[in-house]
Amino acid sequence: MSKKIIVAYSGGLDTSVLLLWLKEHYNAEVIAYCADVGQGEELDGLEEKALNTGASKCFIGDLKEEFAEDFIFPMFQAGAIYEGKYWLGTSIARPVITKGMIEIAKQEGADSFAHGATGKGNDQVRFELSAAALAPDMEMIAPWRMAEFREEFPGRAEMISYAEKQGIPVQASASKPYSMDRNLLHISFESGILEDPWYDASTEDCKSMYVLSVSPEEAPDAPEYVQILFDKGNIVGLQFNGIEQAINDFNLEAQGSLGDYQKLSPYSVMVLLNCLGGRNGIGRVDMVENRFVGMKSRGVYETPGGAILFDAHRIMESLTMDREVMHIRDSLIPKYAELVYNGFWFSPERESIQALVKESQKNVSGEVRLKLYKGNVISAGVKSKASLYSEDIATMEGGAEEAYNQDDATGFIRLNGLRLKTYYRSQSK
Repeated sequence: MSKKIIVAYSGGLDTSVLLLWLKEHYNAEVIAYCADVGQGEELDGLEEKALNTGASKCFIGDLKEEFAEDFIFPMFQAGAIYEGKYWLGTSIARPVITKGMIEIAKQEGADSFAHGATGKGNDQVRFELSAAALAPDMEMIAPWRMAEFREEFPGRAEMISYAEKQGIPVQASASKPYSMDRNLLHISFESGILEDPWYDASTEDCKSMYVLSVSPEEAPDAPEYVQILFDKGNIVGLQFNGIEQAINDFNLEAQGSLGDYQKLSPYSVMVLLNCLGGRNGIGRVDMVENRFVGMKSRGVYETPGGAILFDAHRIMESLTMDREVMHIRDSLIPKYAELVYNGFWFSPERESIQALVKESQKNVSGEVRLKLYKGNVISAGVKSKASLYSEDIATMEGGAEEAYNQDDATGFIRLNGLRLKTYYRSQSK
């Protein structure tokens, strides 16, 4: 019985060469799978290209809504951010892609799962850990970890030559200044010229690299306002000048209204926030991060919609979330972000934290107004029926003594100071 392999396929040089190599090396039937997670025009002509390269079939899974609703939104409810800067755009896409691939693999009777992630990166771990959870008995094939593959293709020049000889329809050049990966949440740029951390990726020389955003310097001189409606920690509606036209421009499905707000699906929310953030220079990140496999790497990211969602959600929580609940949830952010980054989305520990996060969000509902200006997300108002803020208590102009008696603070401070007095007296002996 011949092997049947499903391969993660993007249509680029690497995965096109990989597809044909797998077919020849294993004398196998190869099925190409590409997940549509919001990479746009990159999918044009993909099915024909895969079939011409040797795939028996090509499946393009429309995962955009699932990606937004079941992966991006829960992650942002958790307040996840890796090493203080990275909104995990590449990391969170891998489990939904793997889930889609496994579903087709089972449908088609494939016995092996192959990917083109290198042996130096995080993606190999993310794909394979996700597959281990969803299809524990399926064989994993990672050509970049196979000596015979690396000997045949030590660099891009050899891959380009192979593609030309085999008539593989790819567009590539031997000199590419960086690599990029795009989805609904972000675009990442790495390798090539960006491998030098002293290289300034914000200069005019890199202007053409960016896809989703203008630079803060090029953003409009006037601020743009957006109002955001939250329900249980998720955005359910937006309102800004020109929203109806934007919905039409992006061919989004109108879902009616929620008061003054346009009701929107999670996918539509992300599309419109990307538009707003991008034209106001929001969400660019340049960082050196710690990969799970042990090395440091430099990445440049555009996450315009995610940056707005992150800040808006935090502002909404500040008004509606109990202090101790917030602090417990916040204490878990580094662990949760690490789990997503390292590929443990489908793990009992991530699911357990998510259950706590979901409970913490039950009162995170209301309205946030933001001012977007030259790369900045500025709070311009927040309100909620579930507000825990009381002006009568917080005011410096007296206030309700029955709710907060300032005299009570004397004993509160005295008891909290007892431990410190005892400690420092012991040190002076």
